[in-house]
Amino acid sequence: MSDKKHYKLTVNGQAVDVLAEPRELLIYTLREQLNITGPHIGCETSHCGACTVTIDGKSVKSCTMFVAQADGKDVTTIEGLGNPDELHPLQEAFREHHGLQCGYCTPGMITRAAKLLEENSNPTEEEIRFGMAGNICRCTGYQNIVKSIKAAAAEMNAAKEAAQ
Repeated sequence: MSDKKHYKLTVNGQAVDVLAEPRELLIYTLREQLNITGPHIGCETSHCGACTVTIDGKSVKSCTMFVAQADGKDVTTIEGLGNPDELHPLQEAFREHHGLQCGYCTPGMITRAAKLLEENSNPTEEEIRFGMAGNICRCTGYQNIVKSIKAAAAEMNAAKEAAQ
């Protein structure tokens, strides 16, 4: 007898219905059932941040959240921030300012940075470093990640001003 249940989530703006055991981790539901492979499985202990997604407006490490806990919630992954034809300003800034090397941490970094800039549209370098502390990159010295986030913030603020 299966313990699987139906869970309804909104993922990147799309309503989805998944069949899973309540103890299945959200990261596995995203990657294996929904084929959303942006969030990566890194440490499975919430230390690295490669699996970071936004759930109902909060940054969450999806490797330590059960799919049952996400039932009825709004989930945004890196795929929900931009697309190949129109990159999110953070995606563009990471590309432009070399904020990535191997790219493994990048989806979690950008997803967390998007939330950080939503909370503080003009953060200092210190605020960026503090706000990104739960996301680890083993390739870079973080300098270009910080530079990328600052550049995206400037771009996003300029776009807001132009729209007003």
